[in-house]
This record gives sequence, structure tokens and C-alpha cells, in this order.
Amino acid sequence: MKKLFTAVTLISAVIASPAMADVDLAKKSGCFACHSVDAKIVGPAWKDVAARYKSDADARAALIEKVKKGGKGNWTDVTGGVPMPPYSPRIADADIEKLVDFILTL
Repeated sequence: MKKLFTAVTLISAVIASPAMADVDLAKKSGCFACHSVDAKIVGPAWKDVAARYKSDADARAALIEKVKKGGKGNWTDVTGGVPMPPYSPRIADADIEKLVDFILTL
């Protein structure tokens, strides 16, 4: 039984590690100062972002640009008009793409 438990634990860790890496990247990048996965802080919850753009084929590119350059207006009802600050070049473009991909999978 112990071997089964160890194998299941190892498999679970391997499956969860990409998501954990994305969460760690978000923490390191300062995203959690304004966002969370499940609840509005200053900006919208990432699950709400994923739900809003689920059927939008252009969402990935638009969100990458929004994170890079910042902006406001898409979530005014949630943010009260607080703008999204620009994160490029402080955060590498490849990391911004990883973060957006992670958010859209929630």
C-alpha cells in the first residue's frame, strides 16, 4: 500500500507541477498584488478573465498586449477604473505569454 501511495503522490506532483510553476511565476512577477485565481482584489479574478474570454479566438494575443503595455477599460465595473500597469520589459515577453496561457486555462 505504501508503494501505491508513493506512486500516486509522485504522479500528482508531476501533473500539478506545471500549474505550480505558473503560480510561482505569477508570485515572482507581482501579479498577486492585484489579482488572485478565485476572487477580485484590485483587478478581476483570473477565473473570471478565463470565463469572459473563453470563446474569443483573439483573446490570447489581446491579453498578452494588455499585460505588456497596460491599459484600462475592459474591467471598469470590477476595478473602478484602476488601470493595469505595463509589465514589459520588467517581465520577459516569454513569461508574460506563459502567464496569459495559465490564466486562460483556469
